[in-house]
Amino acid sequence: MKENLEEIAIKIKDLDPIAALRFFAEQYAGKIVFSTSFGWEDQVITHMIFSNDIPIEVFTLETGRLFPETYYVWNRTLEIYNKPIHAYFPQAVALQEMVNKKGPSSFYESVENRKECCYIRKLEPLKRALAGQRAWVTGIRAEQSLNRTDMSNLEWDEQNQLIKFHPIFYWSLEEVKAYVKKHNIVYNTLHDKGFPSIGCAPCTRAVQEGEDFRAGRWWWEDQSKKECGLHATK
Repeated sequence: MKENLEEIAIKIKDLDPIAALRFFAEQYAGKIVFSTSFGWEDQVITHMIFSNDIPIEVFTLETGRLFPETYYVWNRTLEIYNKPIHAYFPQAVALQEMVNKKGPSSFYESVENRKECCYIRKLEPLKRALAGQRAWVTGIRAEQSLNRTDMSNLEWDEQNQLIKFHPIFYWSLEEVKAYVKKHNIVYNTLHDKGFPSIGCAPCTRAVQEGEDFRAGRWWWEDQSKKECGLHATK
């Protein structure tokens, strides 16, 4: 059932991110999750949830191709907050069939192959993670890519039939970094090496000065739209 976004937007309009997260946790008790990929933004929200004991389940997609630095942040986050982060893995049979048929790096060969890999490693596990949920919290920010500027911090995800809330949607990167520093939040050191967006290791490179935020993702493809489908709303 589609929620009344306008009504909810009014209720959270003057709330800071932590208060808004508390509101959503109460509104959708037991039916709300936060997805983390351990980037700057996600670490900020994880800190807000865990340090304030907000009852929102945190999960991640374990694609099997993450950077060593990402695994380090994941492990340190578990140690620091002593709270669970639920991992969703690709279905073993589907992954095995793809690799056996096309090899371990088929995503470089065509857009279709890359989308197939993203589906098996990310989209299908995401569907399982979101099954039965009513609200999904993400670390999306407006300035991260051009096709996100016409979004808002609250939206209806038709594909997954739930509300999506982006608590730091209107924050700048400098605000994110300042929050990380102020609260001494563990973060992925690849950010200091030119990686603003960090995904699977074979599909992510550093961004050069003057390049778009997501230029380092799937850089061998058309630059016009750099999304894997995780945040498609239709």
